[in-house]
Amino acid sequence: MNNAPGSPRPGPAPAPDPLPDPPAPAVHAENLTVTRGPRTVLRDLGFTVPRGQITGLLGPSGCGKSTLMRALVGTQAKVTGTLDVLGHPAGHPSLRTRIGYVTQAPSVYDDLTVRQNLDYFAAILDPGRPAADRRAADVTRAIADVDLTTHADALAGNLSGGQRNRVSLAVALLGSPELLVLDEPTVGLDPVLRRDLWALFHDIATGRGATLLVSSHVMDEAERCHRLLLMREGELLAGGTSRPEAGGDTPDALRTRTGAETVEEAFLHLVDEAKAAARAKETTR
Repeated sequence: MNNAPGSPRPGPAPAPDPLPDPPAPAVHAENLTVTRGPRTVLRDLGFTVPRGQITGLLGPSGCGKSTLMRALVGTQAKVTGTLDVLGHPAGHPSLRTRIGYVTQAPSVYDDLTVRQNLDYFAAILDPGRPAADRRAADVTRAIADVDLTTHADALAGNLSGGQRNRVSLAVALLGSPELLVLDEPTVGLDPVLRRDLWALFHDIATGRGATLLVSSHVMDEAERCHRLLLMREGELLAGGTSRPEAGGDTPDALRTRTGAETVEEAFLHLVDEAKAAARAKETTR
């Protein structure tokens, strides 16, 4: 319909609001390499870890999982390439209170009680008398998170191995870190406790918005993760950005891509593929 003489012409439609940029990943690595003497432990890894999800780092013992985790938290020597964590280079001082790290060996003092251990580490993370009430609340919450309330006053040295592992996890949960790096946290635990810890991991990711990187050599734990990184001999077989078809593999996507019924079968399929590719490369030299 034509406008009447003298009536204003309609102006152009307003431009839509720009879409917000997607959040930067919690971890971004390119050409990440770690050497130890003459040996290359990690070789040209490229991957991302999305925020607010559980990423499983799976592979056999000795494949480099612990080395990768130490690199992420800034305690690994001879690291080259790009490794950004929460928007900063790995090991940056500002990351110390933003990352919780659980090593394979329990990092607790046997001559202190569970609560005394947590009080000690909480004082390091959040020092000063004005923070005393906040520290006490954090300690009580972390002890409850790992189901050790009834053992809060027990000496750590008198606990079982699985309970001592849970004390280490409670320490990592102090201060509600944005990124939790957990190196085989369920090793040696009974099936019920493993189930309860995985329920806690999902609550931390979905309820608190934290990011978790959980390593394991138990393939059935892959089914509990949102995304997967599968490692073998210092290289990524799945989940790496250097393999576009494998980027951001979910358990379902990995099974579909390999035609396997389980993640363990998918992993073995990828191992066989890697061996065949290596043999073909050797024969062409």
